[in-house]
Amino acid sequence: MDKKNSKADFASEDTWRVFKIMAEFVEGFEVLSRLGKAVSVFGSSRAKPGSKYYQLAEETAYLLAKEGFAIITGSGPAIMEAANKGARRAGGRSVGLNIKIPLEQKPNKYVDTLLDFHYFFVRKVMFVKYASAFVIMPGGYGTLDEFTEAINLIQTRRIPKFPVVLFGSEYWKGLLDWLKDTVLKNGNISKEDMDVFTVVDSPKDAVRVIKEFYTKIKRGL
Repeated sequence: MDKKNSKADFASEDTWRVFKIMAEFVEGFEVLSRLGKAVSVFGSSRAKPGSKYYQLAEETAYLLAKEGFAIITGSGPAIMEAANKGARRAGGRSVGLNIKIPLEQKPNKYVDTLLDFHYFFVRKVMFVKYASAFVIMPGGYGTLDEFTEAINLIQTRRIPKFPVVLFGSEYWKGLLDWLKDTVLKNGNISKEDMDVFTVVDSPKDAVRVIKEFYTKIKRGL
């Protein structure tokens, strides 16, 4: 194979990729800009229907939707399905941001507004840009990625502070202990950085934290 032609083809492919990226941003902005206040809910794609955190995710989304928040998820199964289900049950707006991956993820049946993304980073922008809050249910690598990116963006003041609710003190205990006893102790974060998220154990507390945050803003506190 001609190396020069190979490099030229690769460069050309990258140029066209820019237009694909732009198209995903434009579609996302057009659809989600009309959404109003919303909460992005993250969590495991492996939790079984009827399991503890599935039920808690559904109830949390239900209560948030009753308060007028649209619910945004990754559109997949398990915790995502539970949150979309809760939103629909409350008569709220149920949104799914699906990702096209080799192991194809099918949108759950409770999504009313669906957007498909090829690029993870575009999808992640949408989760943050159009969310009034994050609710982080128990999950794996993907959930951790969304959580740590949000608190890093707040810590570095790349975005204004907003509620990041970590749900399940028992599940997240090891992470919380490590952050406090290792990361903070070694001076890699400050004490204030531990306050960029709030840990809760009930749907009502998750809703309360979010509502109280915006009540304080309205009062100028």
